[in-house]
Amino acid sequence: MLQLYNTMSRGKEVFHPLKKGEVKIFTCGPSTYRRPHIGNYRTFLYEDILVRYLEYLGYDVRRVINFTDIEDKMLEEAVEVGRKPEDIAAEVADFFHAEADLLAIKLPLNIPRASTSISQAVHLIQKLLKKGIAHWHEGNVFFDPLKFEGFGKLFRLDMSSWPKKKVRFKKDTYNGRRWNRGDFILWHGYTNGDLSYWDTEIGRGRPSWNIQDPAMVTENLGYQIDINCGGIDNIYRHHDYNIAVIESISGKEYANFYLHGEHLIVDGKTMSKSRGNILYPGDVLGRNFKLYHLRFFLIYSHYRRRLNLTDEKLQRAVEYVDSARDLIQRLLGQTRENSAADVRQQDADRIITAIRQEFEKHMNDDLSVGRAVDGVYKKLRTLNDRCFPLQQEAAQRLGGELSRIDTVLQVWL
Repeated sequence: MLQLYNTMSRGKEVFHPLKKGEVKIFTCGPSTYRRPHIGNYRTFLYEDILVRYLEYLGYDVRRVINFTDIEDKMLEEAVEVGRKPEDIAAEVADFFHAEADLLAIKLPLNIPRASTSISQAVHLIQKLLKKGIAHWHEGNVFFDPLKFEGFGKLFRLDMSSWPKKKVRFKKDTYNGRRWNRGDFILWHGYTNGDLSYWDTEIGRGRPSWNIQDPAMVTENLGYQIDINCGGIDNIYRHHDYNIAVIESISGKEYANFYLHGEHLIVDGKTMSKSRGNILYPGDVLGRNFKLYHLRFFLIYSHYRRRLNLTDEKLQRAVEYVDSARDLIQRLLGQTRENSAADVRQQDADRIITAIRQEFEKHMNDDLSVGRAVDGVYKKLRTLNDRCFPLQQEAAQRLGGELSRIDTVLQVWL
């Protein structure tokens, strides 16, 4: 049975969907003020593996990934570069679609944007105002965490040091892994010169980042989902804000599982604009690496472990995946006639069955792609040593098993 590490419980749990045969997943998408870098794509790839493996297991997966296109950072970027926010968002969205396609990331046909979920954001804010959980202050709307029992439960925030004096945080988000101990903003009231605003039932303004995800989730998936995914930074503030907003309105548990992927660093250092070491997929592919090389490198290490991108580690990954591809082509490409008297046939059948079992055993252990790949590769080498060339029937069966496995991995065939 599939077990996933649940950040909420800090342990692995057997996965059971809310509705038999169906899984609802929300995965945080890119903020479209800047092009996603290779670290962002590592997050999108572990989420892709999750979706593909759930489908491999037979689930009907309903996934929402979103574009955050009207946050503070977008408006600051628009002013800095002298462009319209919607033009920047469209350009970044185009990059994302193209690069996701290059990396074989399966995306939903429709990706909601914060700017297309304004009505739902206003609807949620109205409900929170009516409940007295949100309040107006100087033209803006804020959420009072003290009005939601269990605030910070995902992070396990210590609420005992919450300030007695009312504090309000007006930015969409704040840099670093810190907690803002006070009320967080839901609605930015209009001020002269604002680049993005809407006329709504609660006045002119725009929704903050903290209400945008809840609006897109509830509008497209409802108030309860199976899995909420993102990067490890989302454990600080963002996902607890989403939980507080949604559960304050529904009174029900928002998600059964929370998954968070670790960072990718480059040569032992965090990527940053100031260091000049931000890498995009094209920067790696432009060095004569192939698309599946980069995908394999990014999915091989466990998603909850920090991944250090170095030339040496990338080259090792390239050699490993190419070795596996060559071995697969050898096993499938040269066969012999079927013979009932061939004693190696039973051995081949046993090993081919073990290949699928090995893959599923490790994937069911919190999506352990690396161990799954290692296990399958070891079985393939045994098959080659003992049974090559395979009977035609065995080769066809092997090809079918590997094709099914590769619907998840997308690196072998």
